[in-house]
Amino acid sequence: MRLLLVEDDDLIARPLTEGLGNYGFTVERAATGAAALAAPPADLVLLDLGLPDMDGIDVCRVMRSRSDVPIIMITARGEETDRVVGLELGADDYLSKPFGVRELVARIRAVTRRTRAPLAAVPAPAPAAAVPSAAAEGCRRIGPLTVDVRTHRVELDGETVPLAPKEFDLLAYLARDPGAVCSREEILDAVWDPNFFGPTRTLDVHVATLRRKLGDPAWIETVRGVGFRLTAPADRVASPGHSTAH
Repeated sequence: MRLLLVEDDDLIARPLTEGLGNYGFTVERAATGAAALAAPPADLVLLDLGLPDMDGIDVCRVMRSRSDVPIIMITARGEETDRVVGLELGADDYLSKPFGVRELVARIRAVTRRTRAPLAAVPAPAPAAAVPSAAAEGCRRIGPLTVDVRTHRVELDGETVPLAPKEFDLLAYLARDPGAVCSREEILDAVWDPNFFGPTRTLDVHVATLRRKLGDPAWIETVRGVGFRLTAPADRVASPGHSTAH
């Protein structure tokens, strides 16, 4: 797996490159934002926000506009605003310095599993009637909202809703059982990783982004003290009290 490490500090980049190499990763380093944007495509980007020539947030924005390459932000910044902005721009995870190589590797593997899961979920060709359970798992319709895990596509009223990989994973998880309450811990374990190290605020940021992209906060209801559930707003239900899979 080829990683692009965007880090200007030699004292961090050198041991990190060596450590990741011990886990079998091929690491290419870019010391500036400009070099990162000119680098060949990678399987995953490790992006430091404190770069000498441009803000890492801007690098993240440009990278996301070009492709869906997974991005893990790595920074010494502690402000919540940086984390929120980065995640809303499409970064898949956030890791604060200092950290260990084992923790970073766990994040890389978790992000890779999430972003590649839809490809692994594509069922083998078979008559539709012979695989009803696979179809049910692959495509879920809640009122005018359709979440298709097989094609990694979300449509609302027939229009495509563009989502970052993590946003799709969260929506797909909630759509597995519309109306059911999913606890915060359950969601973090399933959508992020059982060994998730980051702030639980990450979940709130992604929920807020999904609500905005779906055009109505009522799509994802907060159950105070417990978690969240996906429900069609009262004025968007196609048929009363019903969610269907096809």
